[in-house]
Amino acid sequence: MDGRFTPEKLYGALTSTCASLGLDPAGARLLRFTNNAVYALATAPVVVRIVGSTRLRHRVGTVVRVAKHFERHGVPAIRLLDGVEQPLHVGEHLVTVWHEVPSTGRPATVADLALLLRRVHALEPPDGLAAWAPLAAVRARVSDAEELAEGDRNFLLDRCAELDDALASLDFALPRGLVHGDAYPGNLIPGPDGPVLCDFDSAGVGPPEWDLTPLAVGRERFGDPSGQYRAFTAAYGFDVTAWPGFSVLRAVRELKLTTSVLPILRSHPQVRPELYRRLDDLRHGRTGTRWTRYR
Repeated sequence: MDGRFTPEKLYGALTSTCASLGLDPAGARLLRFTNNAVYALATAPVVVRIVGSTRLRHRVGTVVRVAKHFERHGVPAIRLLDGVEQPLHVGEHLVTVWHEVPSTGRPATVADLALLLRRVHALEPPDGLAAWAPLAAVRARVSDAEELAEGDRNFLLDRCAELDDALASLDFALPRGLVHGDAYPGNLIPGPDGPVLCDFDSAGVGPPEWDLTPLAVGRERFGDPSGQYRAFTAAYGFDVTAWPGFSVLRAVRELKLTTSVLPILRSHPQVRPELYRRLDDLRHGRTGTRWTRYR
């Protein structure tokens, strides 16, 4: 069966978006396609972001709210395109449109990420921002999967229930507040005026420990250099792996990393081998195996 997000369908959404804004889609480059399809236009310094899951469309309101909050408070982050009421409804898709950040600055470091997270965590959350609920997104992706065997579906939902109970028992060390929700170096753009944050879909009001978990999981699962994690913790001032609840947050992060591609699995079949390898590792409790990032 055909996927919901084939290149032809995505390009159709891009073309319709550009037509509504008086922009030209010719030569646009697809930068990412996992949770969302992200295009950089060739004819204007604009990025178009098409939501990639029918069950997570509600998060686009969070993206817009947090982007405006960061702009009001001067947090270095991507900015929504001026003068456009967002999100845009384009056929069956929800779309946001952004000023492109030229990647002309020095390479961003993990210390840059740590310092930006300190600024984010020091902010009061914007009004109306939802509470952190990482497993809600996992359940939404499971229910929205383009294809998924019943045994895998049941395993993932049972795992969510187990981790819900484990999360409820945690005693967090840091004050609850605004969290980015997906804080890893891939969501940092090396702009000409310094690194800027992007991707606010998972933002919410929750424990800062969650934003410190991705770098630690990157070291454990993807073999990222240990020196990077040490530099990150030195810049932030807290080592989440030394906190007793880390193993629970790691398990939640790994579940999110595994299920992120479910809504586009038929549309982007190249990710299938890695997905099924991760599912097998999770099912059998293999915490030491290395994973490869989805492309």
